[in-house]
Amino acid sequence: MKIFGAKSARADAEAAPPPRNAPRHVVLRVRGGALQFGDRRLWHDLDFDVRSGEFIAVLGANGSGKSSLLKVILGQQHLSAGTMTFEGSPVTRGNRRIGYIPQQKLADEGAPLRGRDLVALGVDGHRFGFPLPRAARRREVDELLASVGASEYANVAVSTLSGGEQQRLRVGQSLAGNPRLLLCDEPLLSLDLAHQRAVSELIDTHRRQRDLGVLFVTHDINPILDMVDRVLYLAGGSFRIGTPDEVLRSEVLSELYGSPVDVIRTRGRVIVVGVPDAGHGHDGHHHHDDDPGGNGPIGSTAQGGGPRS
Repeated sequence: MKIFGAKSARADAEAAPPPRNAPRHVVLRVRGGALQFGDRRLWHDLDFDVRSGEFIAVLGANGSGKSSLLKVILGQQHLSAGTMTFEGSPVTRGNRRIGYIPQQKLADEGAPLRGRDLVALGVDGHRFGFPLPRAARRREVDELLASVGASEYANVAVSTLSGGEQQRLRVGQSLAGNPRLLLCDEPLLSLDLAHQRAVSELIDTHRRQRDLGVLFVTHDINPILDMVDRVLYLAGGSFRIGTPDEVLRSEVLSELYGSPVDVIRTRGRVIVVGVPDAGHGHDGHHHHDDDPGGNGPIGSTAQGGGPRS
């Protein structure tokens, strides 16, 4: 069973997006996609589109293949079956029109890297040969820093910045190629609630202003719930896609997992209880998506556990 029906993107006065009922351009298209490593099948028969201006949250327990999906889009991993196209052509490695924001990882203490140096990697880090002229490079870096509200720490050592400040810089870096699609791999990991909200709103603002398609991998949808148009939920080798209200339901996730799963909505939050492989790590830490075990999705709890904060 596949669930479709994207919610129209909200209007943005600054960006003047298309009317709510206007057709959106397909940025990414996946048809019959499958990914398998030996006898282990992460997902199969995957069909979905990402349209310009659309914000899709990618959810699922650890090991469901969320981060691997991003690797395929980035050309770092090949599909086992099916097709994937970006702007009508097969995906290729190093496409500057696909931006990428990695998991939040603090820079090593004492690393001689300033804020502007990190953003500059997105401007010319891909180049072989002569770099941009110094003035043009500096101007572009300054514009990117300003666009993500990071000008004040442009010349500050990255290792002295907070996790949220470092993620602002990585958002700026991801926008350097004027992308049409933005991939976000757990960008809120280990951030406090205030920085989670700030980084989420920053991504959403650029999504609306630039009419970007966004694929946002996360284990907790709550910080971005009011921004999301659709949810792509991966589990048990299969998937569901639709609006949050269509997908995040007890009967849908129970069918997907093949065992009882309860979806609880309370105080504007979504909590999933009973995800089969979510029984580890209730210390607030999250392990790599394609490692076995670890925490479940969207603030989920294993049976008998308490909700994640």
